[in-house]
Amino acid sequence: MMDKSAIRDAATVIVLRDAATRPAVLMGQRGATAAFMPNKFVFPGGAVDAGDGDVPFATSLNPVCSGRLLDQSTTAPTALAGAAIRELWEETGLILGAPGDWPNAAPDWQSFAAQGMQPDASALKFVFRAITPPGRPRRFDARFFLADAAALQGDPDDFTHACDELSHLQWVPLDRARSFDLPFITEVVLAEVEGLLPALKAPDSVPFFKNDDEESLFLRLKATGSAPG
Repeated sequence: MMDKSAIRDAATVIVLRDAATRPAVLMGQRGATAAFMPNKFVFPGGAVDAGDGDVPFATSLNPVCSGRLLDQSTTAPTALAGAAIRELWEETGLILGAPGDWPNAAPDWQSFAAQGMQPDASALKFVFRAITPPGRPRRFDARFFLADAAALQGDPDDFTHACDELSHLQWVPLDRARSFDLPFITEVVLAEVEGLLPALKAPDSVPFFKNDDEESLFLRLKATGSAPG
């Protein structure tokens, strides 16, 4: 049985289009009966699965991002990048990948592999990390990745392959996003993303809201270590 009170590793993808003109981010609404953040508009994302770190990446994650993901973490960067790409596919039907054969894909990845694609992590930029505060029905150590919609395979408006976990999938103009019902942490992340426009480069250091059972800290993650912000 899964311990639902335990902190689970998770990955979230902020897909952004038209960065230089009218930037918009891909969001969907969680169900009213969801145990975690019901009714809220969120980015695609979810918990890391056991096989996410074993997928054959067409292109690996940027080494700078990999180094920052390892700061104050023992979770493999490949697992986090894999989870981000898988969750994006499952919840929106959109693919960060490159053409390639993938025989014997794990069950969670078979529908992705059936599209004739291998996951491609080259577009992912690690931009934020946050641990859900104590007392919530679910807790996650979530890593947020930013990706340019130009890296998607196929039509970015085609959500026909999406599962039903998120409804009302849409590209939300960044200047209108705060009019939606958002989790607090999503509002914070959006402010960070605005500061990276229009180039969508990885930040000089990655903000980390560390809410554990002893204290709450705001840190900055770097490949060589972190210091209080």
